[in-house]
Amino acid sequence: MTCTLYDLSVPLRALRLLAVEFAHLPAPSVAVSTVYPDLLDLSFHDGGFASFEAWREALGIDPSEVVHRVQGAGRTGVLDVHGVFAGARLRLTGYTRIASGTSVPAGAGAVS
Repeated sequence: MTCTLYDLSVPLRALRLLAVEFAHLPAPSVAVSTVYPDLLDLSFHDGGFASFEAWREALGIDPSEVVHRVQGAGRTGVLDVHGVFAGARLRLTGYTRIASGTSVPAGAGAVS
């Protein structure tokens, strides 16, 4: 079955509301997909964890729900959390470089 633009209306409406309510926050990379038509994916590359945390806090997502992992042979830290806004499932993902020589084990656990 082919997905229509209407099928993406929930995450697109959530994005519109986020743009109005949180216009002062750092801009994320945004993805909406026909594979998961109810999901709005917001990722933060330039501001790394600071931008991720600003959005997580603004959306009232519990910090204990955040999962931390390391990828890229230990060179990239990743924070990931799911939530709900305006009926859409949200996924926030923040990326940051890990300084050379810093030891961070893969699967470092949840951030609190």
